[in-house]
Amino acid sequence: MKKIVHRLAGTLALLLISSFWLATILTELSGREEAIFLAKRSILYAMALLIPSLMITAGSGIALAGKRAGRLVNAKKKRMPFIALNGLLILVPSAVFLWWKAGQGEFDLSFVVVQAIELAAGATNITLMGLNMRDGIRLSRMLARRPV
Repeated sequence: MKKIVHRLAGTLALLLISSFWLATILTELSGREEAIFLAKRSILYAMALLIPSLMITAGSGIALAGKRAGRLVNAKKKRMPFIALNGLLILVPSAVFLWWKAGQGEFDLSFVVVQAIELAAGATNITLMGLNMRDGIRLSRMLARRPV
């Protein structure tokens, strides 16, 4: 059951962050201020689903890893704090700031700079979470082949 929960929560988190990133790019390219505001508001609301899915992913991952060690487990464990800190210190505050600025119709230099930082941080988390997913798949294949 832990494996299923971990896989579902991790997949949901990765899909949400990817959709946030893509929505940001597409609405920015459209240049429509209303679309940008709606994307920023939707991202902020969807964090109510993203944050618990990340917490469930981390908790179930820790439980699944247990006392295991090894290259893949250690790589996943090293990425996890960076993903969390990136989200808490950069992505969440950026989302709030950008939603607020878009709601005020202020698409000034500070909006653009924070938007660029948010896109870079989001791409970083997408990459790190994708690597964790890849390593998790490899790890589960290795464990499945191991004789009992």
